[in-house]
Amino acid sequence: MLFTPFHMGPGLRIAACIAATLPNAAAGFLLVSSSHLAIAADIRLLAGSALEPVMQVLIPRFEQSTGHRVSADLDGAIGQMTRRIEAGEAADLVIVSGEQIDALERQGKVVRGSRADLAKLGVGVFVRKGASKPDIGTVEAFKQSMLAAKSIGYNDPAAGAPVSIYLIGAFERLGISSAMTPKTVAFKQRSERFAAVARGDVEIGFNQMSEILAVPSVDLVGPLPAALQNYTLFSSGLVANGQQLGVARAFVAFLASPASVTVIKEKGFE
Repeated sequence: MLFTPFHMGPGLRIAACIAATLPNAAAGFLLVSSSHLAIAADIRLLAGSALEPVMQVLIPRFEQSTGHRVSADLDGAIGQMTRRIEAGEAADLVIVSGEQIDALERQGKVVRGSRADLAKLGVGVFVRKGASKPDIGTVEAFKQSMLAAKSIGYNDPAAGAPVSIYLIGAFERLGISSAMTPKTVAFKQRSERFAAVARGDVEIGFNQMSEILAVPSVDLVGPLPAALQNYTLFSSGLVANGQQLGVARAFVAFLASPASVTVIKEKGFE
């Protein structure tokens, strides 16, 4: 619900006058920020683990500037988070892929018209800290490096991990699927997705760029070759059963602010 001057104290009236001159997203964030003492609230966020490095920085900033609290569950692939919303789990905001938000909207699980595209994220390749890095500069070099690798690993595709699902198809298109299958480890435990490579149990790992950059025990080799790269567009949606949708909307506006976008790009998003 939008605030009106009749419901506002002096500080909110000033904020409303300023907000009237701003874009919708920035205006909404300003109004909620200015009113935090009166309407501080807790919101619940479900989002894919690729966003964890971003949220570790931005959630405390939002909480400090508004007085609101964000309870974030980021421990899972976007496919898992989507299924949880489909099953009716209570939340105010969900951040998964744009396609998944659209599907949730069609099911009535996300408020119609609330989708907001945030940033896209590509697939990266990593190895154990200090290990030699394979050549992945071109599609052909990537193909040969995969054939030469002793083992590769990625998250269990059955859990809805977008990187793993994409790579299965990419190996088929490259004609190396039969060679890769016997030496591919699908990590059933999410804790293994970096630990196995860091220990040297798996030679080459794949994950989204933001997660790789946040792990000191592995080295980023680089993104997939441009001609082979696959991006996930991360989008937010207001959950239909949410109790604090106004504050959730303000958090989305905060994520779209220039300062937040700078952090998002620093963490590997585009």
